[in-house]
Amino acid sequence: MKQSIVHIALVVRDYDEAIAFYTQKLHFTVIEDTYQPEQDKRWVVVAPPGSQGTTVLLARASTPEQEAFVGNQSGGRVFLFLNTDDFWRDYKAMISHGVTFVREPKQASYGMVAVFEDLYGNRWDLLQLNSDHPIAQRFA
Repeated sequence: MKQSIVHIALVVRDYDEAIAFYTQKLHFTVIEDTYQPEQDKRWVVVAPPGSQGTTVLLARASTPEQEAFVGNQSGGRVFLFLNTDDFWRDYKAMISHGVTFVREPKQASYGMVAVFEDLYGNRWDLLQLNSDHPIAQRFA
C-alpha cells in the first residue's frame, strides 16, 4: 500500500493576503487557484520552492467558528515545519523580507532550527535536518 498526505489546510482570513505572504516572503509557488462559484470559495494550493511533497491549502475562514482559529490552529505550538537545504540562506532571506522569528536559530540534536510566524501568527519551524536524520534521508 502507498499513501501520502497531499494537502495541509491552513485557515486564512483572506486568500490574496495569504498568497502574497507565502509567495513574496517565503517564495512559495501557487500550484492552483481555482474559483468554486457554487461555494463562493477558491481552491488555493501553495508549495515551497522545489517541493515534491505535501502542499498547503489556503482555506478562507467562512464562519465565525473558523475565524476564531485563524492564526491559532495549534494552540500556539509550532504547527508546520519547513525543511530547507540551506538554513542560513533562507533564514537571512526571510529576515530581509520582514518575516518575524520568535525563537532565534539554534543547533539541535536533529539539525539547525528557528521558529517564525506567518502573517496570522501560526508558528513554523524553519529547519535544516542533519543529513543522517531519518526524515532528511527521505528527501535526499
